[in-house]
Amino acid sequence: MKYRKLRVQDLFREEISLIIQREIRDPGMGFVTILDVRMSDDLKVAKVLLSIYGSEEEKKSTLEALKRSKGYIKLLLGQRVKMRSMPELRFILDDTFEKAARIEEILKKENDVQQD
Repeated sequence: MKYRKLRVQDLFREEISLIIQREIRDPGMGFVTILDVRMSDDLKVAKVLLSIYGSEEEKKSTLEALKRSKGYIKLLLGQRVKMRSMPELRFILDDTFEKAARIEEILKKENDVQQD
C-alpha cells in the first residue's frame, strides 16, 4: 500500500502542476510551484503543498484562485488519473524556502558583523 501511495502522490504532483500551468485561466492566479502532495493513508485527502512567488497580496489572491478552481482541477485530475474515488484536494501554502532564505540572510549579516 505504501508504494502505491507514493506513486499516486508523485502522479498527482505532476498532473496538478500541469493543470495549473496549462488549464487554469483565472486572472487572480500568480506564479505557483507545486512542492509536494501528501496523501492520507486511505487516499481520500490530498494535501497539495505549494509555493507562490510574489507579495503577500499576490499570494492571497492566488490561493483564493486555487480554491475557486478546486472543483475544475479535481474534474481534470479525475479524467487523467483513474481512481475509484478522487480525493479531496487541500491547498496549503508552504513558506519553508522563504523562511530558510530569511534565516540564511540573518546569519550572513551576523557573520559580516563579526568579521568587522
